[in-house]
Amino acid sequence: MIGARFLIRGRVQGVGFRWFVSRQARELSISGSVQNLADGTVEVVAWAERAETLASLEVLLGRGPDHASVESVEREAPPGDGDATPGRFVIQ
Repeated sequence: MIGARFLIRGRVQGVGFRWFVSRQARELSISGSVQNLADGTVEVVAWAERAETLASLEVLLGRGPDHASVESVEREAPPGDGDATPGRFVIQ
């Protein structure tokens, strides 16, 4: 599996961003998690079979749900070694 860690900045907490990400991840068959961080960002760790799937998620993260205002999406290597549960995406 191919993985990525995304940090999303802007007005992304308190606007349904985690639920939005969870819904999009399920539709794209992405495994991983999403959580709010103490500094006001949202962290997404995602695993997919294809790089194109993660690229699609990255585009969606840049848009966010209706009430969000995304300033930036930073992509980096994921933590761990890809030991994700296929088909499981959790909100933390």
